[in-house]
Parts: sequence; C-alpha cells; structure tokens
Amino acid sequence: MESIAGLDIKTDCLFFKGDLPCAPHKKTGEHCASCAAYQKISKRILIIKLGAIGDVIRTTPLIRRIRKEFPNAKISWLTHTPAILPAQAIDEILKYDFTSVLYLQQVKFDIVYNLDKDKDACALVNTINAPHRFGYCLKDGVPFPMNQLAEHKFSTGLFDDVSKANQKSYVQEIFELAGWNFEGEEYLFDNHQDKGFVWNLPAEKKLIGLNTGCGDRWTTRLWPETHWVKLIQLLQQEGFEPVLLGGEQEHEKNSKLANLTGAHYSGFHSLPKFINLMYQMDLIVTQVTMAMHIAVALQKQMVLMNNIFNPFEFELYQRGQIISPSKPCECYFQGTCKNGQSCMTELSPESVLHAIIANVK
Repeated sequence: MESIAGLDIKTDCLFFKGDLPCAPHKKTGEHCASCAAYQKISKRILIIKLGAIGDVIRTTPLIRRIRKEFPNAKISWLTHTPAILPAQAIDEILKYDFTSVLYLQQVKFDIVYNLDKDKDACALVNTINAPHRFGYCLKDGVPFPMNQLAEHKFSTGLFDDVSKANQKSYVQEIFELAGWNFEGEEYLFDNHQDKGFVWNLPAEKKLIGLNTGCGDRWTTRLWPETHWVKLIQLLQQEGFEPVLLGGEQEHEKNSKLANLTGAHYSGFHSLPKFINLMYQMDLIVTQVTMAMHIAVALQKQMVLMNNIFNPFEFELYQRGQIISPSKPCECYFQGTCKNGQSCMTELSPESVLHAIIANVK
C-alpha cells in the first residue's frame, strides 16, 4: 500500500487504474483503505496474440484455464484486433501500437505467453520483463521456441510432412505450449445479443447460414457458385431457410445468389452485427475462414468444408462435421491449385446437404 496526499492507495488491486477512478469507487464511493471490493493481483500475465482474427478467437480458451490456475490474475492481451476479444473476461486489452509496446516494456509480468511467430512479436517478447515465458522469441534474427513445450507447434509450421502427420488441434497445441493439457475449454466470445439487432427471419424454419467466401489468401478453398446455387435449392426443397453470409468482399456474389435462388440475404454488416446474425443460425456451412472460428465460438452446429488444411487442426467440440472433396487435395497449404482447377469442385452439393441434415439440431 502506498500513501499519497494522506490517502492510502492499493496499486496491487485488480480494479486500480491510476489514471481514472476505479469501478468500485464509482459505484459506492469506496476508498482503497476500507474497500470491500479489494482484490489483490495474484499474477500479472501477458498474452501476445496479434492476429489474424480467427487465430485470436481460437486462442481465447486459454483465458478459462488461466482463470482456473491463477485466480485474481491480471490478464493483459496485446492484439491487432481488440474489438474481437471479450472485454468482460480480460482485464486489459491492448491494441498493438507504439504506445502499448512502450507501456508493456515498463511492466514486470509474472508470465508471458507469446503465441505468434511474427518477427516483431518475437522481438517484442525479448524485451518483456517476466521470469516465466512460453511460446516463441527471436533468436539469431528468426522466430524460435523459448522452450521444449513450443517445439511441436513450431515444427508443424515449418515442414509440410510434419504438419500433415499432426493429429493435434490448434487449441490442444497452444495449451501444451503453455504447459497444460487441453480439457475441452470453450472459446470466450460475445454474441452481441444485447445490442438490439433485429432480423427479419422466419421463426418456423431451421436457419442454415451459408458463408460463401474465404478471403484472398487461400482461394483454393472456394466452392463454385454453381454448387452454392444447387445447395440452396436442395435446402429449400427440404424445408430449410438458407441465409447467405459474408462481408463486403462477398456482397456481389451473395447478391447474385439471392437473385438466382430467393435465398435470404440482408447485405454485409459491421463485425458485431455479422456475429449476431450468425448467432441466429441453427447450423452454419462454411469453408475454413474467420466465420468458421466465429461459429465455433458461438457454439453452433457446423458443416466445415476443407481441402488444403489438416482436418485435425480444427476443434469443433463435437458440434458438426468436417467434409472434404472425394478427390484428395494435392495443394496442401497453397493458395492456388497446381492442377488448374480446385478439388473443391469435387465436393458435391448433395454431400453437403447430407451433412447438414445429419447435424442440424
């Protein structure tokens, strides 16, 4: 406890801010010396997971274990995308910029987890003051495991044959990297149900969300538009309500699909509204992309279409099914098909429909 201007100050309290009044004071007028809400920080923990959005989302199960292992820990998280993290579950969410880096370099942490192999993240962790360190650092100018716990995850990112042989999910790997066994901890995520979004969706039908895009990097994942049209028609025949999902990049495609089939399409939305729209679905069909991670985080039934990635990488928590083309993919982790036509054309709308019917609740 410090004494400032005759006032006792507890800078080791989870609620203490320093630059602003704390929440207990604003609520009840309490001062540090007699505050019933005082919670002494047991550990100061930093997580560095900058991006991409999907990887940030699927790292959140670590929060559940940290809270279990270290009650009253103050958890700080550095990322490119602060808005995607659940503010109610993390004490300090920091956007990766000069100001945050300068601040973190002046804090003494008990534990730091760097889960990014980006050179700047690895260089930064080398400057962070913490006796217990997990993940990756910078060694000889390149990312490198800080200890043996990180070696497995590190090696699967270097060699395709090692990656293909891996049978551990991403979540299992990062838990092991942190020194724990994965025990089915769920993602932590905000479904934005409290934001007042209103959707004109039929209540009497099962809603099947169709996420039609996959970004620019791995276009070998794309499913042909003709297949989407056929799937929509099959779903309609079965009495389902297909709902087209996507961002601005998919707007032209989804508008076209809606015009051709009459499938529901409400346009593209802000990220919170998009997440809430996905939350309304009974099942989501998607390729490996951000929407897949959101669907898992929202605990939705899912049919995941995968061709170029190791299917063991994805933890679906027994909610749904991974389906792949009948023709084995020859373009592992490649953004363009070396055969000229993606094997995703071999994944039939009928097989996707069968998976939907088997998994919808």
